[in-house]
Amino acid sequence: MVKPGMFISERYEIIEKVGSGGMADVYRAKCHRLNRYVGIKILKPEFSADKNLVSKFRAEAQSAAGLSHPNIVSVYDVGDDGDLHYIVMELVEGITLKKFIEKKGKLEIKEAIGIAIQISQGLEAAHDNHIVHRDIKPQNIIISREGKVKVADFGIAKAATTNTVTQNAVGSVHYLSPEQARGGYSDEKSDIYSLGVTMYEMLCGKVPFAGDNTVSVALSHIQYEPVPVKEVNPAVPYSVDKIVQKCMQKKPENRYLSASELIVDLKRSVMNPEGDFVRITAGVVSDSPTKNMTQDELAVIKSAAKSPAPRYEVNQQKNAKVLREEEEELDGNDSKWDKTVIVASIIVIFIAMAAIIFAVIKFVDFFGQGSATPTLEPTRAHGTPVPTATPYQSLTTTPLQNVVGRKLEDAKEMLYKQSELFTILDGEIDYSDKYPAGTVISQYPAGGVDVALDEEITLVISAGPEMKRVPDFTLYDYNSARVEAEYDFKVRIQFENNDLFNPNTVIRTEPARGEYLAKGGELVLIVSRGQLENEMPNLIGMTLEGAKVLLEERGFNLGDVDYEGSPTYEEGKVIYQSESKGNNLAVGTTIHLTVSNGIVPATPTPVPTVTQGPTPTPEAEKKEMWKVTVDIPRNPMYEGDVTWVLIEVDCEGNDCTLFDDDYGSYEMFNAPSLTYTVPKDKLTGKETKAIVYLNGNPAAEFPVWIEEILQ
Repeated sequence: MVKPGMFISERYEIIEKVGSGGMADVYRAKCHRLNRYVGIKILKPEFSADKNLVSKFRAEAQSAAGLSHPNIVSVYDVGDDGDLHYIVMELVEGITLKKFIEKKGKLEIKEAIGIAIQISQGLEAAHDNHIVHRDIKPQNIIISREGKVKVADFGIAKAATTNTVTQNAVGSVHYLSPEQARGGYSDEKSDIYSLGVTMYEMLCGKVPFAGDNTVSVALSHIQYEPVPVKEVNPAVPYSVDKIVQKCMQKKPENRYLSASELIVDLKRSVMNPEGDFVRITAGVVSDSPTKNMTQDELAVIKSAAKSPAPRYEVNQQKNAKVLREEEEELDGNDSKWDKTVIVASIIVIFIAMAAIIFAVIKFVDFFGQGSATPTLEPTRAHGTPVPTATPYQSLTTTPLQNVVGRKLEDAKEMLYKQSELFTILDGEIDYSDKYPAGTVISQYPAGGVDVALDEEITLVISAGPEMKRVPDFTLYDYNSARVEAEYDFKVRIQFENNDLFNPNTVIRTEPARGEYLAKGGELVLIVSRGQLENEMPNLIGMTLEGAKVLLEERGFNLGDVDYEGSPTYEEGKVIYQSESKGNNLAVGTTIHLTVSNGIVPATPTPVPTVTQGPTPTPEAEKKEMWKVTVDIPRNPMYEGDVTWVLIEVDCEGNDCTLFDDDYGSYEMFNAPSLTYTVPKDKLTGKETKAIVYLNGNPAAEFPVWIEEILQ
């Protein structure tokens, strides 16, 4: 079973399945020998044991392998790996014409003509090589992302010079020519008929003939005239309508005799849509899989062709006598042709047999006067020399030089010096970040491998790094822009003050949008910090390092830093900031800070001297404050965190807040303990723990120590 990740012939890695047909499945794969993506068509397992189907499958590759044209899907390789039989072909990223028609309903006139011209150019190349496709239909036409049209699937193609009468009609029945429907001889003009049906569907959004079964549809191609394109779609110009009519003539000789003639008229229709230059000698359905019609179906078609049936065209009143005469003439022509072929075949066979008999008689007379000569064993007694064995001459080989990294001209020179009989193929080009343009990035066979002196060597040439156009990321949120840009580039973020763009939106890129940058190169996203004013944060209680980081994020500068003792904040904590929390300040404002260099006892407030009355004794002073020390055995925050921190002493029915700040930082919990002073009436002096809340959620419980202090 074929699965993603498996290798075929130790060369092709299966990536994913992209499609399936009647006989084969198609996969996206990577060729590790030439470092490129390819399409690989693999015969379905149930057909692998059928030698006839395998030979037909190989015939597809042989039919298309010799065709090289921009409008034909290229075939690179054919082979087998155990029970897997496969064809390797060009990978075309795009959509089938059938899906394209279903998506749009019907195509615009110029769009349909352009596609028809490209299909015709592909057929022209095939017909020039005496290859008839025999299965032209929208399902076998691929439109790439760049708009290039390619003809695919030469699965039932046949050389036109074989002059073989088909025994079964082939092709998808909705696009079948009348001669194919009868099981007769098909040639280049059969492809033109099928192309006419395809053009009809592009312009009208449906096929000309539809029915409940294949027999009724095939019979319609033989007996009936389609409704003219212009009647279905009045927007179609006169010349285009006539072109489709000529392509779909019942008699092959009344159609275009070649794809070249069709191309000429299609191009003229673009310049002169209503012109009367097309000369005719004689007056949406679901996807249709390729189907071999049985002899029984053909018999029904041929017999039905002689009996009247309802017509699909507008004129339903045609004289029945004329209809029968046309049908008898059409069928009679094929009958006469069949008889002629049969008689000619018999005559050729008799002539060949006579020639063989004559040659045998002459051969026998020459060597033995009419009698067979027995084989004699030569012996020394008869004087016959003993034959000597012809010495075996081994084929001369040489280790192939490694030319990877060399310029193409130098690589060829090196190889031709090794052997002038080498055939060097250098048509393959691929992007490379490692090797500059014009140098060899891989070779087959590889360097060091023993090769014959007349070996065929494939060189893949670097096109340099793949260049990508820089998208327009203006006004994107910079995180979204970074994710998208990282598919092709290495991204660096650079912030900039700007009052015209919202915070965190992309202002521009370096290089600028629309310019080209090598894939994997550095793309700088210039991101707005927002307005030129920002709110001053509360830095009190933070470490100096945390305060510095927060100031930089807000666009402020750190100014002078002074140190002094504090009765509340331990060493290293900010106890003063030159601008108050919540003020809107210009970005770039310098903020001065004062940092604690240790806790010092609070200076008692002097009691005013009363001139009258006794001076208070020390025993009369009141103890009004608690000193609360919170042990910090571990840090409840992660490094770099800045969030709302609340620390409360857990007491019965009346929690006391020790610390509350929206910008609490990781650094504040790096100390072994935190010390706070609390009014006497807030605590009982018996509390044993403090609760730390982060962003409103309980995060830790730490032990506390409470001492009385004088105020």
